[in-house]
Amino acid sequence: MTKQRRTFTPEFKREAASLVLDQGYSHIEAARSLGLVESALRRWVNQLQQERGGVTPTSKALTPEQQKIQELEARINRLEREKSILKKATALLMAEEHERSR
Repeated sequence: MTKQRRTFTPEFKREAASLVLDQGYSHIEAARSLGLVESALRRWVNQLQQERGGVTPTSKALTPEQQKIQELEARINRLEREKSILKKATALLMAEEHERSR
């Protein structure tokens, strides 16, 4: 029988990591009290420490500030792709117009 993979919200991860960072729980105590695997909690703690230090994570962000940064970076990437497409289309249309005018 396959075991279902549990998923957790960024808010839950942030609160769990906060138990260790802000409230003085050990990784083991916090993981046991929340029914988590210690390695997952350690990952979240490390990620929260990095985010608080200003590092934008590669995975889904835990802090609201880093979540906003990730949203804005995704939007910038999308707009840059659209701009590139428009540049190529404009160049193609200009080339066709130049050929017609000859």
